[in-house]
Amino acid sequence: MVGDEETIRYGTDMARLSRDDWIDAAYARFSDDGIAAVAVEPVARALGATKGSFYWHFADRRALVDAVLDRWRDLETEQLIAEVELLDTPQERLARLFEIIGHRSMQRSGERTLYADAAAAQVREPVTAVTERRVGYLAELLHSCGVTEAEARRRAILLVSAIIGFQQLLASGWVPDIHPRALVDTLYGVAMIPEGVTRPGR
Repeated sequence: MVGDEETIRYGTDMARLSRDDWIDAAYARFSDDGIAAVAVEPVARALGATKGSFYWHFADRRALVDAVLDRWRDLETEQLIAEVELLDTPQERLARLFEIIGHRSMQRSGERTLYADAAAAQVREPVTAVTERRVGYLAELLHSCGVTEAEARRRAILLVSAIIGFQQLLASGWVPDIHPRALVDTLYGVAMIPEGVTRPGR
């Protein structure tokens, strides 16, 4: 009888839950508690589902983690780029890019701890790919704004590093005493500083 009830519940889960439902629930855990929180049993409990339903859609936990990171890349990188690309000038795109990043950085996100956890969670490859995509796009944008190609690449690396570091500071509990808008304005100013300024001794 118990077996019959379990079979019925399994069949109900199959009809009720899609692959996207599982990804939605897993992404919510990622956003709240980081990539380590993406695990089969807690996500199943959140959905009120059986683990059997999970294995109907995914081969294993790693497949779910990959799906979560695919969504993270799409939401936090590809869609952001697509949005700013709608603007006319590279200066407008750069300003809008920093504005969106500044707003999102203040929100709770799994990305705040993802970079620190990437090695332990064995997700360095997808995280590195996203980092390179961001650096590459920002470098192209800066170059379009008139920064030389080599300098644009250097600035892009430093700017992406600063943004990721800022997120990790927020994850530690630190709260800045400056409005995010002011930080965004300064970030834009740093990005667009005239070339030729060198440190003493150069």
